[in-house]
Amino acid sequence: MAERPLDLHGRPLGVLRLSLTARCNLACPYCCPDTEEPPGLLTLAERLALVEASVGLGAHTLRLTGGEPLLHRPLEELIAALQPLRQRQADDPRGALREIALTSNGVLLGAERARQLKAAGLDRITLSLDGTDGPTVARMGGLGGAAAGGAVLEKVLAAIGHARDAGFDPARGELKLNAVITRSGNADQLLPLAELARERGLELRLIEFMDVGNRNGWNPEQVLPAAEMVARIGAAWPLEPVGRAPHGTASRWRYRDRPDVHLAVVASITAPFCGDCNRLRVTADGVAYRCLFAGSGTDLRPWLRPRPDPARLRQALEGLWRTRRDRWSEERHEAQGAEARPSPAEMAYLGG
Repeated sequence: MAERPLDLHGRPLGVLRLSLTARCNLACPYCCPDTEEPPGLLTLAERLALVEASVGLGAHTLRLTGGEPLLHRPLEELIAALQPLRQRQADDPRGALREIALTSNGVLLGAERARQLKAAGLDRITLSLDGTDGPTVARMGGLGGAAAGGAVLEKVLAAIGHARDAGFDPARGELKLNAVITRSGNADQLLPLAELARERGLELRLIEFMDVGNRNGWNPEQVLPAAEMVARIGAAWPLEPVGRAPHGTASRWRYRDRPDVHLAVVASITAPFCGDCNRLRVTADGVAYRCLFAGSGTDLRPWLRPRPDPARLRQALEGLWRTRRDRWSEERHEAQGAEARPSPAEMAYLGG
């Protein structure tokens, strides 16, 4: 196996988070997506070159994000075109892609789309749902009212069934549920969300409200600490810790009465996990960010256009990774401060 580059803190590259679009069919206030696509989106050939170069440097997992990635029409074509990267042998010096995952709000995930994604080679789906009633879903989704929120809720619940029927098995971690929690927005939904996930055998991942971008009105007082979330749910259904996997973002628990069902929290504000972060994020228009809270990004299009240059692209990515020193969340935590850091890119561009 060829030597894999490490950053300045000794962290390897393991996960490429690739945003396919900054647009979304919802308008969640913590994300603030665009209504129109930015110019200069990467082409299929450019995305394939980018993924192959990243895999060659050690990335073993690809997560496709947005915006809402189901709005990206060639999604299945992209997933299918990536399959040769997965068929490499483990000892191939170029590396192999082990897993392709997708994060979606689920509104557009009908039965046929779920089957198409599975057939194309998608391994995992994480669906987002921030409430269990129409008013809350409307409020957290930036929708017009309770009726619109109820319609979205119905579609997401149906999407869970469609994904399961298509072969995405929650017991193997192939189907999970995300929820971003804010203190005044949907903190009262913790127990209903946990109950819904328990009933459906899904891992529920609770995410602290993060200060990414410059237009989501982030306020530290709106952050509900992950520890408080776990305590509230644990009081209703006792939990026992499972821990956090190496390079993982979520700390996990299992229910004592349902050990097959897990609860997870992503505490990037109150309990950051920068120490072993192995993620590289690339926006839909080809700008790479070494950290979700990075102060700047690197435009990769000079090595992708007019046609991809694999050798120079890999060299650029390797140099980008070897000079990486980002650990903003830990630095803020160590300073015992909660001030926001202005970000050049919005959450919808970075894909979370």
